[in-house]
Amino acid sequence: MTSSLITVACIQAEPRFGDTKANVAHTLDLIGRAADDGANLVVLPELANTGYVFETRDEASALAETVPDGLTCRAWAEIAAERGLHIVAGLAEREGTALYNSAVMMGPEGHIGTYRKIHLWGDENLYFEPGNNGLPVFRTAFGRIGIAICYDGWFPETYRLLALQGADIVCVPTNWVPVPGQAEGREAMANILAMAAAHSNSLYIACADRVGTERGQEFLGQSLIVSHTGWPVAGPASRTSEDIVSAEIDLGAARRARNWNDFNQVLRDRRTDVYGEMLGSGLSRGAY
Repeated sequence: MTSSLITVACIQAEPRFGDTKANVAHTLDLIGRAADDGANLVVLPELANTGYVFETRDEASALAETVPDGLTCRAWAEIAAERGLHIVAGLAEREGTALYNSAVMMGPEGHIGTYRKIHLWGDENLYFEPGNNGLPVFRTAFGRIGIAICYDGWFPETYRLLALQGADIVCVPTNWVPVPGQAEGREAMANILAMAAAHSNSLYIACADRVGTERGQEFLGQSLIVSHTGWPVAGPASRTSEDIVSAEIDLGAARRARNWNDFNQVLRDRRTDVYGEMLGSGLSRGAY
């Protein structure tokens, strides 16, 4: 492995709601399988240890854990150390009385950092606080890693801000649900958004979704890894079954490829002098 050449694996799993012990054990088995196949960086779904469809805040609180000393984080940190891996995985985090839909990053030396979901979807607003630690980029020996969670991917600003901080890849633990109006057999809208964001920011994007139906809510699967070109290099995975999609990628290539030709560099070419005002106070003056 060169300094920027790594194998990324996105693990598509089906957690059983509320059965944290069994879910974590299952993720460890799947992580081990990905490592056996050569993975250096493994991405797990959103709320991979608990399931997604909470019915009360008390239920969410009972299943949330502190980071990084909770049982789930300790288990993921242990296998990261044993197998020499970096792992990005979603869980319900508790800090005092506050609850967050979070993703942790573990490495061979332990806990590297935590991202808290900024854009909450649906009933998540009843149980979780909006993320309060920004959009961090974590430095590793092989590249710079950003994290987003599910609905964050519907906001171009998410990927753009991570790219501007030098991210080479964005790992996306997710729980995608059906989008109204989608024709039968078409790829998930989330796949299209990831492809567009990867291309327009010259980023790799690795999305690990879940499958199954939980408390009446269907999930879409179709995990994938997208190149900085915008085209998938692995996946989409099954729509209904657990799966692991993986690809060997060169993170350095994403940074070099931002120079599209002799004149154009996708981040440098932004005309902030023109649209900066519109993205700030302009909306408050009736831009809608």
